[in-house]
Amino acid sequence: MHDSPVPVLWTSNPAATLGFYRALGYTVTHEQTRPYVYLCVELDGCDVHFSPAPREVAVPLETVRALVMVDDVAARHRGFSEGMRAAYGKVTITGCPRITRFRPGQSRFSLVDPDGNTLLFIQRDEPPKVEYGGSAALEGLAAAIDNARILRDFKEDDKAAARVLEVGLGRYREIAPAAERAKALAMLAEIAVAAGDSERADQLRAEVSTMELTDEQRAAVAAELRAGEEVQHWLESR
Repeated sequence: MHDSPVPVLWTSNPAATLGFYRALGYTVTHEQTRPYVYLCVELDGCDVHFSPAPREVAVPLETVRALVMVDDVAARHRGFSEGMRAAYGKVTITGCPRITRFRPGQSRFSLVDPDGNTLLFIQRDEPPKVEYGGSAALEGLAAAIDNARILRDFKEDDKAAARVLEVGLGRYREIAPAAERAKALAMLAEIAVAAGDSERADQLRAEVSTMELTDEQRAAVAAELRAGEEVQHWLESR
């Protein structure tokens, strides 16, 4: 037998909490409201417990309270999205509850429940040493792309990622290799899709399509553009 840590999250509305997790496919294994509230749900052997927040504690609006390692993070995201759509009529990507978008090749996503508890789902075989950016070996637009990747994919801050890319393009557009310019534009296109700005996304894609790139470079950029298309399809299916 191995020790099994069990996260205990906060709930302000037991019915809403259980309804949300049921919609995602969790099984309610314990539901107690008297003499005090205590709830338990389970999915694929992973238990999550809930109790009321302490009265004397200022509860933050949102915080990561649990990491969940899964064998197939893409399938888990797909299942949660389908559950949210069936229960609420759409997949919510803002406010509470919500789920962050998922791009092909991504290794993690966040789920935020009605109380702002955040569960971070991570692919079990994600490399133990994830490259979080800031490499001293990179400079110019390449460094901007690397920093934007971290802001977008790990910190989930699209606005900051877009600013980094736009500043990088403004400074290095004339001297950066075509492949780097195309990658930055494709990343901006994906962020524009996620923000619901399809006109801006189309403009960026069109600019990429006119660039002179080798077949290998275009294939690399195509992967980023496909990621944007996947996100657009996911958003439209909400």
